[in-house]
Amino acid sequence: MWTVIYIAPTAKIAERIKEKMTEEGFLVQVRAISMTKNQFEILVPEGELEEAQEVLNSILHRTSSDY
Repeated sequence: MWTVIYIAPTAKIAERIKEKMTEEGFLVQVRAISMTKNQFEILVPEGELEEAQEVLNSILHRTSSDY
């Protein structure tokens, strides 16, 4: 089962996160949840949730100036 780990405010940010998470070896899906608000869910397999959250936090802190 896929689990949401982050809601990105733009498609660009969602794709950057997906790219970086994929580089770290995670399976990642991006799903639009509101086209009017341009919000996108970042999803990972439930079994990878804890490790994916740690990596995501690292990515967000490391690159927050890019977003």
